[in-house]
Amino acid sequence: MKISLLTIAKNTAYALLIMSPALVNAQSSRDWTNMRGYDQSGINVFETPKDTATTFDGLDVRFGAGFTQSFQNLKHENSLNNLYKMSPGFNTANANLFMDVQLADGIRLNLTSYLSSRHHNETWVKGGFIQFDKLPFKGQIWEDIMKFTTIKIGHTEINYGDQHFRRSDGGQTLYNPFVENYIMDAFSTEIGGEVYVRQGAAFAMLGVTNGLIKGNIDSVTIGKDPVTGAIDDNLRKSPSIFGKIGFDKQVDENLRIRVAGSFYHNSSAGNNGNTLYGGDRTGSNYFMVMEQASTTVNGVITPLAGVTYSANAFSGRYNPGFTKKIDAFQLNGFVKTYGLEVFGTFEVAKGRSKTEADSRNAQQIAIEGVYRFGSSENLFVGARYNTVKSDALSGIAANSIVTNDTKIDRTSFSAGWFLTKNILLKGEYTTQKYKDFAATDYRNGGKFDGYVIQAVVGF
Repeated sequence: MKISLLTIAKNTAYALLIMSPALVNAQSSRDWTNMRGYDQSGINVFETPKDTATTFDGLDVRFGAGFTQSFQNLKHENSLNNLYKMSPGFNTANANLFMDVQLADGIRLNLTSYLSSRHHNETWVKGGFIQFDKLPFKGQIWEDIMKFTTIKIGHTEINYGDQHFRRSDGGQTLYNPFVENYIMDAFSTEIGGEVYVRQGAAFAMLGVTNGLIKGNIDSVTIGKDPVTGAIDDNLRKSPSIFGKIGFDKQVDENLRIRVAGSFYHNSSAGNNGNTLYGGDRTGSNYFMVMEQASTTVNGVITPLAGVTYSANAFSGRYNPGFTKKIDAFQLNGFVKTYGLEVFGTFEVAKGRSKTEADSRNAQQIAIEGVYRFGSSENLFVGARYNTVKSDALSGIAANSIVTNDTKIDRTSFSAGWFLTKNILLKGEYTTQKYKDFAATDYRNGGKFDGYVIQAVVGF
């Protein structure tokens, strides 16, 4: 959602006038137990904590932010020698703005905006939600239900998998012990709701959304293959249904174990609109790596127009293109003992675009180890291995993504220092290789390596 600075100024002024009585005590020191902190306290927090014992002392407003400035020194190459020319330098700074409002007892509102990012340098609203840990209904039955239940409704980040809790999101990179996210980055904002039930260490969640990154009332157009003329007979807009079940227990003072399994299903996203693996509106933290600057046909080199940081925002990532139909499953495991934490992901996805005849498969594995040390775990070192395998196209498609069975491997090493709980300096050395891409694909023989350093603030 694009917003002009003038509109922001007007809306902010109106909000301040309307809420001025409450803002006298805004940014209060009261503890908000049912939310994730935007500073170091938010690390290794997954679903927001559940606490029904809090009291409500009136409308309370909090503002927070995440800022990230990166310095990059990455080098890349491929067989066609047609990649974007790079040199060491500072990347565009990223910034997020968070507004949280305690509306009533157990009822919280969140609004998150991207103030500046690579994909959109201007301000965009990421989304917002209202979260109910209590319901304003009289009756013991509602109190009994909400002791174990949380309801979240809005246009917001969906809770598919556990990896999205550890990813960088625009300027909010403090949770991520590495610089970049997974190669196949499952993240999207959709309109709908999620219901959580928790009992002891066990938890479950079920969610339903519109299956699209934004709302629309458009009719569904026919997906006609431009080569074969075949018409997609699956013509409808279907909701996305997703869920999670897991176990998260602090076994003792020095051991925490969490295991979670998630699924995501959409049988027919309207007009090729599903963005589970392409919903990030901020962009990759690796600027312009493996981006082609020209094409070569019969020895003739033709520069590509419109190659920019914004237009080529997802460098180093892989989107399998399951935009029409998708089924995905992600299994995550997390163990922390003393200062050592291990987080693993196994993910399989199957789907197609509307111009494909059959579905394809993609598989992702990631394992990372992070050791945190110091008096307040303010120092850390880490290593991550991430690999993606993808099937070749099973039918003729206009937007050919993969013409061979392919594989992408990435190995990363990181280190970080929390100067305070709000200020982080971290760096990463990474190497990524592309295997088995077709000779005509610009990713054939592709690889990149180098380092990125980030200065991060979160509060």
